[in-house]
Amino acid sequence: MGAPTGAAAGTAAGTAPAARAEEAIRPGPQSRRRVLEVDALRGFALLGILLVNTLTMAGSHGVLGGRPPAAADTVALWVVDFLAQSKFYLLFSFLFGYSFTLQAASAERAGTRLGPRTMRRLLGLFVLGALHAVFLYVGDILTTYALLGLILFAARRATPEGAYRAALWVWGVFGSLLLLLGVLAALAGPESAAERAAAAEEAAELTAAYRGGFGDVVGANLGQLPFAVLALVVMSGFVVAAFLLGLSAGKRQWLTRAGGAALRRVLVTGLCAGVPAAAFAASGAAGLLSARWELFAGMTGVVAAPALSAAYVAGLLLWFGTPSGARAAGVLAPAGRMALTHYLTQSLVMALIFTGYGLGLYGRVGTAVPVGIALVLYAAQLAVSGRLMRRYRLGSVEWVLRAFTHFGERSRQVNDR
Repeated sequence: MGAPTGAAAGTAAGTAPAARAEEAIRPGPQSRRRVLEVDALRGFALLGILLVNTLTMAGSHGVLGGRPPAAADTVALWVVDFLAQSKFYLLFSFLFGYSFTLQAASAERAGTRLGPRTMRRLLGLFVLGALHAVFLYVGDILTTYALLGLILFAARRATPEGAYRAALWVWGVFGSLLLLLGVLAALAGPESAAERAAAAEEAAELTAAYRGGFGDVVGANLGQLPFAVLALVVMSGFVVAAFLLGLSAGKRQWLTRAGGAALRRVLVTGLCAGVPAAAFAASGAAGLLSARWELFAGMTGVVAAPALSAAYVAGLLLWFGTPSGARAAGVLAPAGRMALTHYLTQSLVMALIFTGYGLGLYGRVGTAVPVGIALVLYAAQLAVSGRLMRRYRLGSVEWVLRAFTHFGERSRQVNDR
């Protein structure tokens, strides 16, 4: 993972004069204000993240093992997997890389060094993510961003073309490995009866823990951390690839400069490549395929997920250019401005509903009910965001992270993304 990225970034930096490399990281005038498109896309991504995380935190069938018992649950699981699984964390990762170019310009205007500011920001994200993983949701993404953000920082002087090529290489290598793993699993056949029994016993123990008290829930989260680390290793290549694509797009100011023809090409290509793969993956997750093909279907969905993520971005940007889309962007953008606060709040609310230190509904309500709860929560967050962002510039957690990021700096106040 690190080698291809670092090599490509190093080559890009080495083939251009230092002045050109420094200039490449500056996105220009748009960085002096909040970029509406970035905030609106981030606000939209909150929905997909919430849907996927909610099903895991609810212990829904088909997510943590077993198949949905009811038709409504099967349909809900298929739709969420088709539309959201693996797509929205990539969208967030792309925006993370894009926003890095805005943060670099902010540091330059403030007359402060980018390195120390970035390291403080990543450390702050890591601490927040570690607390989130232990006390609320073990599937935290903040620690992943904090660790892999070091690679993004190392690639900061890459040219847009170099970052783009590196992203393709990283995606290609990791995608090939995952597809190979899926093929081997299909050839090996489904789990044996003993393996299924062991998995069922482990799922029962996990269910009992998440229905227990606060100590039981924290203990279960700690026990799941090794699997979270394994997931980080498996998914790291796709996160890094999205970071680098965002870095390349940020240096080109792509979100604000892309023309309609280019966006339509991305939209059509993304849909043609992404929809069949997403449907195949969703059918495996919902139990509509033979057990032999479930892992291969899931891996196919992960590898092809960037296609639908790109289609979402292009389609939304085209829509934002219409009157109705502009109104929608105005609703989504405030939520995107406080996305970190909302992300952690989502986990807190779902923990209070599904774990034993709340209502204890873990594994009791299928799939359709958690999806409905998630949609209600997201609507409430959109409504609250508009009110709060008219009065405040930052969400509460964003304010804490920004204060830590800027700790010790004497520069003038700037809008940091």
